[in-house]
Amino acid sequence: MKNTPKKFAIGIYAIILSSNFNPAFADLSSDTETLLNWAENTYPAYFPNHQATQSIEPWLFRFYPDTGIYAGLNKGDNKVYVMGGPWGDNPTIVSPLADLIAQINNSGGNGSIPACNTANAPAGLTYTQSGNVVNVTTNGQCIPIPDSNSFCQTPQQTAASGVSMLTSTNVTSSAINGITISIPGIPNPFESFASSFASGKHCTVNAPAEATNLIINSDTCFDITNSFGSLPTGIPGVTITPPVTLALKDTVTNQTVADCFATDAESIYDAFTNEFWIKQDGSFVQIH
Repeated sequence: MKNTPKKFAIGIYAIILSSNFNPAFADLSSDTETLLNWAENTYPAYFPNHQATQSIEPWLFRFYPDTGIYAGLNKGDNKVYVMGGPWGDNPTIVSPLADLIAQINNSGGNGSIPACNTANAPAGLTYTQSGNVVNVTTNGQCIPIPDSNSFCQTPQQTAASGVSMLTSTNVTSSAINGITISIPGIPNPFESFASSFASGKHCTVNAPAEATNLIINSDTCFDITNSFGSLPTGIPGVTITPPVTLALKDTVTNQTVADCFATDAESIYDAFTNEFWIKQDGSFVQIH
């Protein structure tokens, strides 16, 4: 047991020394979340039971009461420290944050929060979790629109959980910026696209227990200019001023149900078998 903390530090340094990299400017808050999530997923003996990140200048950190360990970033020097438990009462430097993030990304490390698989999440999305509430944001920036409107992918399950979970999305606000239609009597068709992008219901069979009763709040902005291809110009009543962006705020709620196939979901996914169904003409049809 005495050598285990050394293995943790050595494991991180081995990743750093295994390849060359060019550190880039990083969003400290987002990268700190990624690092601490990775630490929880990789070393649960030291960082058990997902904890919310706290901020006390100049620190962004998490405290794990079960082990008495602190882990976090000092924004003064952008280095990662650990303290408590086997590391003692004084902060111990692990490495610069940028170095660790680069190597986690290069090695395919899992920086997901417990409730969501965010491995394929687009760059620019920040995830935080406190209890059963997940917050997803682009921090006021507009990022390229992702292929999927699901920002909290269900982690693959290694065993059948027997839990069925219905996911519903409520769009609280949506707006298309960069396209204005001022033709009397004709509504802006792009506004309906904004609402429909995030709407819908989905059901998951064999869902993970930590995803039940989950609430996901999103405050995001996406650059959708390229989604329209070559935008026409000179159309009377239509003004296009790139970039064209989609701003969305919505709340996703999960609730357990007895049978996904008896719900009004538009699609069903089995997180254990990877089977997938969509509703066609009132019935669910399996997609192969």
